[in-house]
Amino acid sequence: MPPLPPQAGREAGGRGPGDREPGRKQPRPAGGPARPGGPRSGGPRPVPAGRRPAPPQERPARTAGGLPNPRLTGLGGGLFSGVLMFAIGCLDQLLFGASLTVYSVLFLPVCLLTALWVRAGDLLSAPVVVPIAFAVGLLPVSEGGNGVGARLMGLVTALATQVGWLYAGTLVAAAAILARGLRRAAARRRTTHHR
Repeated sequence: MPPLPPQAGREAGGRGPGDREPGRKQPRPAGGPARPGGPRSGGPRPVPAGRRPAPPQERPARTAGGLPNPRLTGLGGGLFSGVLMFAIGCLDQLLFGASLTVYSVLFLPVCLLTALWVRAGDLLSAPVVVPIAFAVGLLPVSEGGNGVGARLMGLVTALATQVGWLYAGTLVAAAAILARGLRRAAARRRTTHHR
């Protein structure tokens, strides 16, 4: 066979028109689409199927009316109600002469606040801590002598005479956490239904 002629446009030891020169970038064709997801693409990156962005965390610091709306743990709810009832007992001793009726009436809003402010994971702790707070607040209010036995007897007597208010406050806390639990269950069911 006769030898093939050399390719046109190639020089001896040179490069053809389509070859790249080392160290030189080829120009991008005008109007060409940019690579998706590249550093210069302005659009947001697509979310993979089956994965949803995490919802923003709840910030229940204040309600719509501007009132405080904290979230207490079970221990925090017990400390809140106990300290508040002890302060109410001291004020009752100073201002109203240790009136058990005033003390017991003020026990009801404390129970309601404790049940509303305890966090969702510790709802069942509210009806447990409010009776303890009631007994703690009775210490400065109950009548008794100077000895430990006399003070303990006065505390037991005050608990026995005010047991109706104690049950009423516990029922208020139980009703509040029941309403919150039903509301959470309805919201969870609605979210599942929309999915």
